[in-house]
Parts: sequence; structure tokens; C-alpha cells
Amino acid sequence: MAKVAFIGLGVMGYPMAGHLKTKGGHDVSVFNRTTSKAEKWVAEFGGQFGKTPAEAAKGADFVFTCVGNDDDLRAVTMGEDGVLSTMEAGSVLIDNTTASAEVAKELAEAAQAKGCGFVDAPVSGGQAGAENGVLTVMVGGDDATFAKAEPVIQNFAKMVGHMGGVGAGQLTKMVNQICIAGLVQGLSEGINFGKSAGLDIEKVIEVISKGAAGSWQMENRYKTMNAGEYEHGFAVDWMRKDLGIVLDQANANGVSVPVTALVDQFYGDVQSMGGNRWDTSSLLARLEKLSSK
Repeated sequence: MAKVAFIGLGVMGYPMAGHLKTKGGHDVSVFNRTTSKAEKWVAEFGGQFGKTPAEAAKGADFVFTCVGNDDDLRAVTMGEDGVLSTMEAGSVLIDNTTASAEVAKELAEAAQAKGCGFVDAPVSGGQAGAENGVLTVMVGGDDATFAKAEPVIQNFAKMVGHMGGVGAGQLTKMVNQICIAGLVQGLSEGINFGKSAGLDIEKVIEVISKGAAGSWQMENRYKTMNAGEYEHGFAVDWMRKDLGIVLDQANANGVSVPVTALVDQFYGDVQSMGGNRWDTSSLLARLEKLSSK
């Protein structure tokens, strides 16, 4: 059992912190910007909450962060009340935020100055994966820190991969989002095409999902897409944030990602339809709107 702090109790962080307490048996202290969410977590799982990230992280062996973006991450780690102000030498900072590779390197340097370890460890698997403790975790950091952090990360994961040095986890997550963007657009086009041709989409997916076209998105999203239900899952706003990170990195690397850039624009159209908080599978709603004109 270790003393663990978890900073950020959103739709992902809340259950992830819960698994650290229930499955790992760790002594967990949490922090959330909205205190009522931290109070609710403690009521459900036990442990305690801090009034600031620094308070929650005091004396912790491992500190997890799972927040919104680079600036949020800097605030809860390197800010005046950030976790690094109270973390002790030998402890490890594990960042599960989907953020830039640059901020990962900033955090690694700041942690090293305190004698602490750091790994960037973004996750994939969505809210359901977090709730069921079966996330895929992509980790960047040195070998020794990864070996120390992996057993704790395993409490909410089905796959933990060491991708390379600091920043490699975030870069791998970018590859993940590039692939998902293309898959969801392709699935949306396929369903829209099938409907317009008068096909029974249930029957179509039952067949093609068992072949080369099969994917997680197809298996887990086609029913809700076919029903026009999008009030769940990974929000369009967050996907656009992630794709923005991808496009910035691609530009810095001089790499062309034309499909990703196009799908990012399509998500912008979904936002203009009022779908900011819709699931990413709502690309179909955009196509259906165009088809109805």
C-alpha cells in the first residue's frame, strides 16, 4: 500500500482514483476544483481530500494528475498551490492528462529539480474504460521511474505500455487520436451511406464488424449513432482540444495529416450545431444534416 494523491476528478479521474483505493488498497487523497465533487468521492470511496493540490499531495509517494489542458496542468503542478510545492524527493508525479509533449518535458524538469520522478501517461478507453478499470495507458519516462509507477497505474488499466522517454506517452496518444478521428468519420460516412441506400444498419454492422472493417468504434458506437443519441462519451470539445495538439505537433514536425485536419474542421461544424458536449460519434449528425438539405 502506498500513499497516493489524485488531482482532477472528472469523468475519467473520478473512477480512476476510485480503483486506486478499492483495487489497489492505497491510502488516497484527492483534490478537485469543485470541492463538492471531492467530498462526494470521499463519501463513496473513503480516504480524504485536500483544499489545494499541494495539500492533497503532501507526503504522497505517487501523485496523479488528470485535468483539462496544458495550462490547467501547469497550475495544479507548478502553480503556487501546485503539487510540486509539497512533493518530497523520491516521490513520482504521474500525469494522465492528454496534453502536449512540451508540457511533459517542462514537468519532468520541474520534478527533477525537486528530486522527484515524472512520467507522462495519457489514457485511452473513454469513460467506460475508466469506470471498468480497463484503460490503455501510454507512458513516457525513464526506465527506473516507469518500473516504479507501473504497478500503481495497473490498478485502472488493462494495458500499460512504456513508449520511450519523457513526452513519448503524449506523442503516442496523438497517434491514437489521429487514428480515431479517421475511424469515426469513416464509420459515420458508412452508416449515412447505408441509411440513404435503404439498408438495415443493424444487419450491415452485424456482418461487416466481423471482417476487416471492424473496430472498437463500430462495436461500441454504431447503435447510438444509428439512433441519433450523442449525449454520452467523449465530448467534441475535448476531441478538438486533442486534435489541436496533434495539428500543432504535426506542424512542428513538418508532417502532413490532411485527414485529421479535415475531421477537425468537421468537428467544428458539429460545435456550430450546438454539439459541443456530444460524443465524438456525432460526426454522423453533421452528415445527416447535409443530406437533408
